[in-house]
Amino acid sequence: MRLSGSWQSVWDDRILEWMRENEGTGTPKEIHDSGLVRVSRTQIGRRMKKLAEHHLLTHVGNGAYVITDEGEAYLEEEYDAEEGVYLKDNGPSASSTSEAETNDV
Repeated sequence: MRLSGSWQSVWDDRILEWMRENEGTGTPKEIHDSGLVRVSRTQIGRRMKKLAEHHLLTHVGNGAYVITDEGEAYLEEEYDAEEGVYLKDNGPSASSTSEAETNDV
């Protein structure tokens, strides 16, 4: 089960799913035109901005966004969007952390 944040809306998962299915990049217009998210383009843009504020997307300019590692992990149920942490040491630096901890022993 995905661990969504209290700040998330019902549309955020659909936006992230669309992004993943479309090479990890997109704009509010593209998502709106797809028909998957049935709210206004303006509302989609607001949600994408909020997802970027919480590190699930990154704004790359000209209204375009890309999905982040955290966004991918959230969709794979490996990231807690409320706490902003990876679950079960699945983070991108989990292996380097493990090595550091091993060296301290």
